[in-house]
Amino acid sequence: MQASCEKDPLLEDPAANLVFSTDTLLFDTVFTTIGSSTRHFKVYNPYRENLKISSIRLSGDTSSPYRINVDGVPGREFTDIKLRGGDSLYVFVETTIDPVNGNHPVIVSDSVVFVTNGNEQDVKLVAWGQNVTVIRDKILDSRILSAERPYLVYGYMVVDTNQVLTIEPGVRMHFSQNSRLFVAGTIIAEGTSEDPIVLEGARTETSYRNIPGQWEGIWLLPGSGESRFVHAKIRNAVNGILADTVALAGNTTLYLANSRIENMTYAGIIGRGTTIYSYNTVIANCGHYLAALTIGGDYTFYHCTFANYWRYSSRRTPSLVIGNYYIDIYENVQLRPVKAVFGNTIIHGASSQEIDFAMHPDGVFDVEFDHCLVALQPGFISDFSELFSNCVTGKEPGFAGVDEYNFRLIEGSPAIDAGSPETGALHPFDFDGNSRIDDKAPDMGAFEWYPEE
Repeated sequence: MQASCEKDPLLEDPAANLVFSTDTLLFDTVFTTIGSSTRHFKVYNPYRENLKISSIRLSGDTSSPYRINVDGVPGREFTDIKLRGGDSLYVFVETTIDPVNGNHPVIVSDSVVFVTNGNEQDVKLVAWGQNVTVIRDKILDSRILSAERPYLVYGYMVVDTNQVLTIEPGVRMHFSQNSRLFVAGTIIAEGTSEDPIVLEGARTETSYRNIPGQWEGIWLLPGSGESRFVHAKIRNAVNGILADTVALAGNTTLYLANSRIENMTYAGIIGRGTTIYSYNTVIANCGHYLAALTIGGDYTFYHCTFANYWRYSSRRTPSLVIGNYYIDIYENVQLRPVKAVFGNTIIHGASSQEIDFAMHPDGVFDVEFDHCLVALQPGFISDFSELFSNCVTGKEPGFAGVDEYNFRLIEGSPAIDAGSPETGALHPFDFDGNSRIDDKAPDMGAFEWYPEE
């Protein structure tokens, strides 16, 4: 039934329904006391005639943890909104959840209620609230971080000199914008395949899952101890791990195994005259380098997968660079010996040349690639042929799904059974815990291929 005396008549039929772009607005995990991102939905008038929405409000009223904004205007309740025929409006929603009892996520729900011609409709709001332990600009002595609840880091977090930070399996650490983990002492982060340790940005929304540059990364400071990362996932920072000079004599500054470093704006690993030992590790999708091993050092990578298919900007740098010198502030050349071994490793990406050397002829450059699949141009191979033995070049590695970050091998990959048995025996189980020594020869990379049953 229409009101005929108005120039723009209203549809007054109580059966008239608004149409919504969704019936339920879902929020990803929201840390308590920390506001969510803004989500929105649209409200449509599907009729030719105008509709008057008598009321838009939160069902929870003043007790609701949610906040709404209708077409740019914030408020708790909105009345007598005229929505023209065929037109629409936006409703924006945010939430801040108070601390809850316990360490597990809890569901926090409400709804946005619309009343039109006495007809009530709603859009449900659902969020998961999670208590967190906040670390803000703090220098830590020796301690253990347990997996009872996630950690949220603001600003800096420093493991002090001669102190040991132990991170237990299953711990999740979220770092806010511009925050960084400094290690002057030692960090022992040893997860398991079932309960890996995760270090990533503070944004938990699905849309931020693979966005780089959300925090600054991990910096192992000069003189730090023997830090270990096992079954760890380090994601979405500027740099994954920067292992700085000077390594203590006989120490391995960074031991990295069965881990993933992904989505870094600049580099996955930076080694500056330090010592790194790594196996069964995936380093993927970084804006400049997957690994920049500069100012000398001692580096070992067995059964690793370097895969750089960065898509956020045009990348003009190789995935791996190794150097044995630097130029000091007085423009003098400073030589630093470098030793690096890559065994049964894949180094590939979107470029045809994914390795480069910053080599000074007067310095020590002891570098070896043995049984590796590498992306190299023919001229580079001929110039440095003595550094490459039993390597596969000019072939795609055959990854299962680059877009899905799945760097396991597919049937027919040239990396299958192409590794050195001697190197495979050093680490007989792959990233997934599968044996790599039960068939003809180990596969190159972090993952052993098995036929589907």
